[in-house]
Amino acid sequence: MGVEEILRHGYQILVTAVEVAGAVVIFVGAAWAALRFVVEGLRHRSAAVFTPIRLSLGRFLTLGLEFQLAADILRTAVSPTFAQIGQLAAIAAIRTALNYFLGREIRQEQQQVRGAERGG
Repeated sequence: MGVEEILRHGYQILVTAVEVAGAVVIFVGAAWAALRFVVEGLRHRSAAVFTPIRLSLGRFLTLGLEFQLAADILRTAVSPTFAQIGQLAAIAAIRTALNYFLGREIRQEQQQVRGAERGG
């Protein structure tokens, strides 16, 4: 096994590790939000208690998407083809848009929560 093969294998492991990290972050966030949703749903019947759960889930999704984008960037970092560059551009645009809208929604929800806490 040559040095180039070792580097390629290590590179694949690195990309896979970053992808798995992103998937784990999203899974943990979804599981945590689902558990909190059930617990809070049984305790309270008010929709207002679910806003912090949505905010938390949104943060997990945003972080998970960032890991996934990082894995895509790593994947195309070594001798990319034009097709891979095009795919990365499309994926990056979609994930950046998702992150932007998730972030905007999180900020709006946080402002509503703060306003409700001051008013209530």
